[in-house]
Amino acid sequence: MKKAIFTFLAQEDGATVVDMTMLMAALVGLCIAVTTLVSNGMNVSSGELRDTTMAVNVGPAW
Repeated sequence: MKKAIFTFLAQEDGATVVDMTMLMAALVGLCIAVTTLVSNGMNVSSGELRDTTMAVNVGPAW
């Protein structure tokens, strides 16, 4: 029983899980930051496009 406990404590498989968890947290944070930047830029661009298309007068021949 004592040997099984020491064997369990000596395993380093859990360290990989901790590393991957930190890597995934950083990746999620980066994705949220990029999404925020792209979202703001798209709102500005779509507003400009809306204003441009609303200013075009389409005649009845269209």
